[in-house]
Amino acid sequence: MENQQVQVAIAILYQDNKFLMQLRDNKPNILYPGYWALFGGHIESGETPTIAVKREVLEEIGYDYPNFSGFGCYWDDNVIRHVFHAPLLVGLDQLVLNEGWDMGFLTPADIRQGTCYSKIADEVRPLGPMHQRIMLDFIESNLHCEA
Repeated sequence: MENQQVQVAIAILYQDNKFLMQLRDNKPNILYPGYWALFGGHIESGETPTIAVKREVLEEIGYDYPNFSGFGCYWDDNVIRHVFHAPLLVGLDQLVLNEGWDMGFLTPADIRQGTCYSKIADEVRPLGPMHQRIMLDFIESNLHCEA
């Protein structure tokens, strides 16, 4: 029996030195329930990672950005994460959260700390460990991202 890793495409969306992240649903049967994470999801059969990230971001928040740039690939025993990035050129009021518990802008300081407050959850929630690692790598690689 072959243990095949799931492949996902996820997006780092940034605006004014802040990063839009999703507070995942607080359902125990999903990966990182109730954690802050990046938008994205499974790559469907026949899809490229680039097409998948565009589709997922459009489905999850209604943001239609044409040219995501590749950032890297992160994997563990279960998941291969194809990571892309793009500027967020609209305000939160122009997005519709179709998946997840909450969404919000996290600062580099929030990401380094590993937690952020959610108004909807009315509590401080942690970042998913892999998502925090990806974001710290992205912040480190981009000099414009300061604490």
